[in-house]
Amino acid sequence: MAEEKKKIVWNEREKKFETEDKKAYLEYEMRGSKVMDITHTYVPPSKRGLGLAADLCAAAFNHAHNHSLSVIPTCSYVSDTFLPRNPNWNSIVHKEESKSSI
Repeated sequence: MAEEKKKIVWNEREKKFETEDKKAYLEYEMRGSKVMDITHTYVPPSKRGLGLAADLCAAAFNHAHNHSLSVIPTCSYVSDTFLPRNPNWNSIVHKEESKSSI
């Protein structure tokens, strides 16, 4: 049974990407105007195993890419699971350029 692509909605006011039923979501904070810090991804137990977390991350990363934002993967799902499985997104992960080499 082919499942249709789940629709992910950008809720700009609440700084979330969410499923249409709002049960699964990804939360972010903006750090300045060009950096999106993904802080939390949540999928309810009844919807786990469907790839929703990955779909939420893909929507957020696509949004960041399309708006020339870099991403801070604060959420452990993003840093430990999504990025290792999707290394093509590493190019927009925020690099700390303010560190001194002294």
